[in-house]
Amino acid sequence: MLKAILFDLDGTLANTDPIHLQIWADLLAPHGYEVDKAFYQEKISGRLNAEIVRELLPHIPPEDEPQFSADKEAHFRDLAAEQLQPMPGLLPLLEWGDAKGLKMAVVTNAPRSNAEFMLKVLDLESRFQPVIIADELERGKPDPLPYQEALRRLDLAVKEAVIFEDSTTGIRSAAASGVTTIGIASTHDPATLCDLGAVIAVKDFTDDRLEQFGLGI
Repeated sequence: MLKAILFDLDGTLANTDPIHLQIWADLLAPHGYEVDKAFYQEKISGRLNAEIVRELLPHIPPEDEPQFSADKEAHFRDLAAEQLQPMPGLLPLLEWGDAKGLKMAVVTNAPRSNAEFMLKVLDLESRFQPVIIADELERGKPDPLPYQEALRRLDLAVKEAVIFEDSTTGIRSAAASGVTTIGIASTHDPATLCDLGAVIAVKDFTDDRLEQFGLGI
């Protein structure tokens, strides 16, 4: 029996990838990188900032990485304040979930400051309990720990939840947790998401195929 819906944040609740792509393109250009969609999907999408910096900018001292990431996320918030919109079909799904008494949580690799900001801009700050921040755990996505932590806090078995994810790292994390994982193809090709463990990949929350998973939107 379905008792909860777990959501990723970036690219799932809202399509933030175009904003992140532009910011990373600006940041990495002086270092010789040309960030196009393919580069973003392979090297950046769904990953923790610290991991991205360690791989792409190894010359940045570890002690300087937090400030680099903080500056990057502040720039994101400046742009996102005017551009963020909920993914199509999200609000009706949340209203349906509320009516059914489902628990709903967010599980994200985004920093807490970004997560709280995005949920406030989307007018969703009171919708999700808990909000799991992977960077506050021992391991982030693609490790299953963030979703396992959500299940633990909500006292759920894997068969009692469904996960929505959009990134390759997120799909790996969600599928490895054992929870039914549905891909949101806002960033990656649907076939790619299914190859990594999604049972189905949809463009957004308006897809009628979601009904087969007990999501009566």
